[in-house]
Amino acid sequence: MFFEKFNRSADLVKGMAQRTGHDLTDPKEASQFKQMVMACAACSDQAACTRLQAETDTLDAAPAYCRNAARFNS
Repeated sequence: MFFEKFNRSADLVKGMAQRTGHDLTDPKEASQFKQMVMACAACSDQAACTRLQAETDTLDAAPAYCRNAARFNS
């Protein structure tokens, strides 16, 4: 269960990065990936993020409830 949560969080971070136009292969972005996954794992509403990502391919900005919104919206 513990690893499932982190795997799901990593997938959500990757999905949000893709939708907001962030390249996680860029060394500057990639260096923050672990912290972003940890922040995502602490989120109490991953279901909302999962639904949002299922409904849209692109986003102008991460939603306000996203614990990584500041990183995605910069």
